[in-house]
Amino acid sequence: MKRLSRGLAIAALLLSASACTQGGPPRVVVQTPFPSSVATLTPAPGQSDPLAPYYTQKLGWSSCGGGFSCAWLKVPLDYAHPARPIELALVRLQTAGKGRIGSLVMNPGGPGGSGIDYARGAGPRLPATVLAHFDIVGFDPRGVGQSRPAIRCVTPKQLDEFLAADPAPTDAAGKKTALDEARLFADGCGVESGDLLGHVGTIDAARDMDVLRAALGDEKLTYLGKSYGTLLGAFYAEQFPTRVRALVLDGAVDPSLTGEQLNEQQAVGFETAFKSFLGYCLANSCPLGGDAASASAGLTKLFAAITAHPLPAPTAAHGPLMDSHAVVGVAAALYSPTPGWAMLLKALADAEAGDGSGLMNLADQLNQRRNDGSYTNLIESNTAVNCADRPYPHDMAEYDADAVTLARIAPHFGAATAYSGLPCAFWPTPPVDHPRTLHVTAAPPILVVGTTNDPATPYQWAQSLSKQLGGSSLLTYTGDGHTVYADGRSKCIDDLVDAYLVTLRPPPAGQVCT
Repeated sequence: MKRLSRGLAIAALLLSASACTQGGPPRVVVQTPFPSSVATLTPAPGQSDPLAPYYTQKLGWSSCGGGFSCAWLKVPLDYAHPARPIELALVRLQTAGKGRIGSLVMNPGGPGGSGIDYARGAGPRLPATVLAHFDIVGFDPRGVGQSRPAIRCVTPKQLDEFLAADPAPTDAAGKKTALDEARLFADGCGVESGDLLGHVGTIDAARDMDVLRAALGDEKLTYLGKSYGTLLGAFYAEQFPTRVRALVLDGAVDPSLTGEQLNEQQAVGFETAFKSFLGYCLANSCPLGGDAASASAGLTKLFAAITAHPLPAPTAAHGPLMDSHAVVGVAAALYSPTPGWAMLLKALADAEAGDGSGLMNLADQLNQRRNDGSYTNLIESNTAVNCADRPYPHDMAEYDADAVTLARIAPHFGAATAYSGLPCAFWPTPPVDHPRTLHVTAAPPILVVGTTNDPATPYQWAQSLSKQLGGSSLLTYTGDGHTVYADGRSKCIDDLVDAYLVTLRPPPAGQVCT
C-alpha cells in the first residue's frame, strides 16, 4: 500500500517467522522477456472467450518440501488483450481432515509481501479447526517474489543508497539527493520492468484471484487477507461479488483515501503506537527518558543525533545506521508488541550507547535485506503497485508542504511519511486506478477485523471499509499491533473468525474482543 520513509511496507508477515524467504537471492533482470516456458495462449478451436484457457487450466502440483506442494498459475498480463501470459507462483498445504470445504487462499499484505513465504510460515500455525477444513493456498501476486516476471528496478547497492537517503530532507542538498534517488529508482523500474508496470495494479491482481479460484476447483472464493491483502479481497468482492464464499479482511485498507490521506493517517497511527510502546519502555528502564514527555523528546534527540552523526552498526549486515534506517527500525518494531517492543527497547538502549546494530537489523528485516546484501523485491514491487493504484503529486513543493503538516501531528514519523510516494512523481507509467469508495452490495457477509491501535492500518480504515462492503460485519480487537487473527493474541478473535470461515456465520454486530 505505501511506505513510511522509503522502506516501510504495510505487511502483516513481517517481524514473524513468515518473513523468511525461500531459495537464493533474486536475480536482477536486465531485460523483461517472459520465460520461454510461458507460451502465448490462444483459445482452442470453437472457443470464443479469450480468457477460457486461463479459467480451464489444470495446475501441475509437485512436492516442494515441508509437506507443501507447488505449482504455477498462468494469468494474462493484460486482461484487455489476454493472449500474453505471465505466471504466478503457488504453494499449497492440503488438509488431512475428512470435512474438507475447499481452499483458503491467503495474502499477507505489502503490497509486495510473498504469499508463498506467508503460507509456509503461518499456514501450519492456523487454528486446527481451519486446517481440518481447508487446503491452505498462498500465492505471490503478479510482479511479486517468485512469480514470473518479478518487478526489478535497481541493483542491491543502488537500493542501499535509495533506502539510506534522508527520509525528511530540509535543505537544498538533501532535497536534491532525495529527488535524484527517487528518479533513479523510477527510471530503473522503467528499464528493468517496463512491460509489467502498467499491469500490477490491485484491480488486475484481484482478477488473478478469480482465475486461481477456478484453477483450484472452488465454485466460490474463501480468502484471508491481511493489511494490503484486505484491499485485494475488497476489490475481488467488487468485481466478483457472487463468487465470494467468505472473506476475512484483517487490518483493513480504505480504498477511498488519497495517497496524502493514507500518509497522514498512517503517520498518526505509528505515533499512537509509539505512545503505547512508551508505557512498556518506562516500565523497563526506558533508555529514552524517565517519563512519557522526556522519552518522547528522547527519541527526537536520538533521530537528530543520528542525522548529524550516523552510528556504527558493527553486528548488522551493513552500516552505518542513517536516520532513514533509524526511523524505519523503530516503526518496524511497532508492528508487533510481541516480540517487537522488547527488541526495540534493546535496540534503543544500544543506540544510546553508540551501537546502531539493533535498529539496523530491524530496518533490514522490514525492508527484506538479506545478510549477503541482496533484497527480495518487496520494496520495488511495493512501489510499483502503489504508483499503479493511485496518483501522487509531481511537485516537490507539495511533498514539502505535506511534510510540515505531518511533522506537526506526528512528530516522529510524519515528515518521513510525507515523502514516501516521491518515486511515483517520476514513474514511467500512469496510474491505472484512483481513490474511490466501493459500493459492494451483492456479496454475502464479509468479515472485516480491525485493531484499535493498529499502527499501519488505523482502526478507522476498518470502519470505513466495512461500510463500503454492504452487509459486512466489523469485528474489533481492543489492543496494539498490526492485524490480530491467528497470531496468538486473542482467542476471542480466533474463535469468531474460525466459526465464520467454517460455518459462514459472522460475529454479532458490534462484537469487541480483547
